[in-house]
Amino acid sequence: MANMKTMCAFVVLIFMLASSTGCFWLAVGGAGAAGYAIGKDERSAGTVARDAGITTRVKTRFVADEQIKAFEINVDTFDGVVTLNGHVETKALEQRAVKIASGVEHVKSVDSKLQILDQ
Repeated sequence: MANMKTMCAFVVLIFMLASSTGCFWLAVGGAGAAGYAIGKDERSAGTVARDAGITTRVKTRFVADEQIKAFEINVDTFDGVVTLNGHVETKALEQRAVKIASGVEHVKSVDSKLQILDQ
């Protein structure tokens, strides 16, 4: 299990490095598509970059956590507000995910839309 966590952390690290160098945009549809998406976003380039960094840090912390199933939670950030979508097994895990996300620098608030499976 620890090996899987290490592998997942490595994948997230690669994602972080690729997204910070601009290679990420090429991988998801080319520079033209990325330019179009950014051009339609009312946030400043700095805010978009900060939000991307927040999302990456939240995902990285989820991967590193022994209890959170990181690949079952989608993380989106807009103007410092993190939205969590997906599912967790218990209310306690939802609270844990919210606490982890809230602890990331520059997060203004966390909106949990996580579905709890044990209900």
